[in-house]
Parts: sequence; structure tokens; C-alpha cells
Amino acid sequence: MAVGIFDSGLGGLTVLEAVRTRLPELPLVYYGDNAHAPYGVRDAQDVYELTSAAVHYLWDQGCDLVILACNTASAAALRRMQETGVPPGKRVLGVFVPLIEALTERQWGDNSPPREVAVNHVALFATPATVASRAFQRELAFRAIGVDVEAQACGGVVDAIEEGDMILAEALVRSHVDALRRKMPQPQAAVLGCTHYPLVQDVFADALGPDVQVFSQPALVAASLADYLERHPAMAGAGGASRFLTTGDARRVSDRATQFLRRRIAFEAAA
Repeated sequence: MAVGIFDSGLGGLTVLEAVRTRLPELPLVYYGDNAHAPYGVRDAQDVYELTSAAVHYLWDQGCDLVILACNTASAAALRRMQETGVPPGKRVLGVFVPLIEALTERQWGDNSPPREVAVNHVALFATPATVASRAFQRELAFRAIGVDVEAQACGGVVDAIEEGDMILAEALVRSHVDALRRKMPQPQAAVLGCTHYPLVQDVFADALGPDVQVFSQPALVAASLADYLERHPAMAGAGGASRFLTTGDARRVSDRATQFLRRRIAFEAAA
């Protein structure tokens, strides 16, 4: 048994690295649906079906706890999966929760009425599918009032990162920040709502300027997982080495992952 981490591609490796740093003894199974990436341009039903199939696959691999390290999957599939029923002894968690906890400075289990928070103007950078879902705004509205969220769909960024073209990725990030600033000239905070974006977080921060607080997911998700496993230790599983599985070309995905993490990563083809 291990904790499963799922993403449509390689962006979730940023979450895996943060979890590995925070919980070095925790066995992990990373599953990338690279054959169907990117999810950010797919419709909600398609994303739900692909995500549901991936989560069930990881449950079958012995991962009782699965983290959707993909904002598009979290936005389109998580609530629906939870509402339709998760099997006893299984859990699936998303990556929005730690972001919103950090932004609102309140724990997810705090069910008190929405209240004012320190940040009133938030820029959300995400994939087109995540932006279209408005899932981040919906979840935030349950916990905070008076927060203006301006979302910017960052088309092309994930594709550039997946292809290893960081020059194009940087140019696209700066273009999307410029577009956001035309709609919200002075954001107080920026949310990087895609797990690929930490790989270009410095570019976002530079383009936004020093007065904008940037919220990125990997460290927040790792801290939230550590807290969850402290409260639910049985969900951590027992023993076993970490594994990397992909629906794509294992050699090509391994090469890209090695470039991402700057250490050798060997993916296996998912059975």
C-alpha cells in the first residue's frame, strides 16, 4: 500500500517532490495519464471520466488514499466523485483545499459562516477548464466574503512545460500576467491554480511584482497531507517502494520527468 498521486501529466511531480521532502519515508505511487494530457482543454464530462478511471486504478494498486495533484481534475471530478460515493476505506483528496485554507486562514473543517479575510483582490491563473468550472470561486465563497477573484486562463503554458520549451512557457506566462493586469490592475495575491506552474513560479512572481503574494500548491499540499496522515495514520499504507506509472510512452515520460526534477525518474507503463 502507498499514497497515490494522480495528474494528467507531469505537473503533479511538483507535489510529489514536496511530499517526498516533507514525508521522506512515505511510499508513493505517481500515476500520470500522459496519453490523454492535457486535461485543461477537455470538457468537464471527459475529465470526470478520465479522472474517475485513474482513481479507481490507483485504488486497485493498493493506494487507499489518492491525491488529485491536478487542478483540472479537482475542479471537474472531485466533488462529483465524493457525492456519488467513495468506497469504504478509500479516500480521494484534491489540491484546492490547502490553497483556500492558506488564503482564508481557516481550516477546512471550520464550518462557521463566511467572513472577511485580509486579501480582497485575488488573481487566479489556471487552465481553461479550471477557469471555466469556477470551482475555486465556489469553494472560496463558502468560506470568505468580499473577495474579488479575476481568473486568467493560461492557454499553452502546460503544453510548453510538458514539451520542455521553457522559453515559450516564460513568454506565455508574461503574456497571461499582462492580460490579467488589464482586468485587475492591482491584485493583492495570485493563486497558481495548476501544479505545472510552480516550475515557472519565479516568472509569475517577477511579472506580478514584489507587492503581490504568490500562493503555490506543492508545499501547501504536502503540509496538509502531513496533517491529514497524523489524524488518519492508517491511510498512509505500509512499506513498499515508490513507483511511477504512465499511460504514455514510458521512456519519453521518464526523460521529461528527469528534466523536471533534475534526478533520474523511471516510469513504468501502466498495466
